[in-house]
Amino acid sequence: MSSDARAREADSRHAVRTADAPQAIGPYSQAIVAGRTVYCSGQIPIDPASGTLVGGDIAAQTRRVLTNLQAVLAAGGSSLGHVVRTTVYLADMNDFGAMNEVYAAFFGDPAPARSTVQAARLPRDARIEIDAIAIVPGT
Repeated sequence: MSSDARAREADSRHAVRTADAPQAIGPYSQAIVAGRTVYCSGQIPIDPASGTLVGGDIAAQTRRVLTNLQAVLAAGGSSLGHVVRTTVYLADMNDFGAMNEVYAAFFGDPAPARSTVQAARLPRDARIEIDAIAIVPGT
């Protein structure tokens, strides 16, 4: 690839849209691909088929969130295996252990860098939200 082509690739920016994850409920994109990086908006445990919040415990909600992230990443040309950073927002830090078990099952070694914070309130009163940053693997 020429240096001009690399420069154009590095400057590129486009929105990611997939029906396999919940649609944005505000003025934002499911993700943005900028150069070779995917910046995923926070996902909450919404079933994309029904548009409803998944019930159940934090483990069930964490699985739904990570499945939604998988779909967004795939639409952006990446995967959970290429995630370099996440932020986990919990409505209750007492859910950390159960969330962490599910989270560990979705991410291989090395796991991405991560911050986990308790939020006063999440959209739709969800118990969890996770955002991610991933690389788009090269050719």
